[in-house]
Amino acid sequence: MNHNQLDTLILMLNQITANNGHYQLEEAAIHIADHLKRFWPRSMKKMIITYWNEDGSELSPVSKLAVEKLAEAYPSMDMDVIA
Repeated sequence: MNHNQLDTLILMLNQITANNGHYQLEEAAIHIADHLKRFWPRSMKKMIITYWNEDGSELSPVSKLAVEKLAEAYPSMDMDVIA
């Protein structure tokens, strides 16, 4: 995993989260996870889920919840099925 790419993903996710700050916590996480599902390619999803599983310390609390919801959508972590 390229550290610069990961740093960029963390920044992007936290910015997406900030842009959804007008929603309540749970609703924001749902919107953000949906955004990630629809617009992030498989490689980005895999990288952010892996980071969340291994550390996640630089993610905001809402970002963490959004990635948790993203990971729940792919319970086997079989990244080949992520579109």
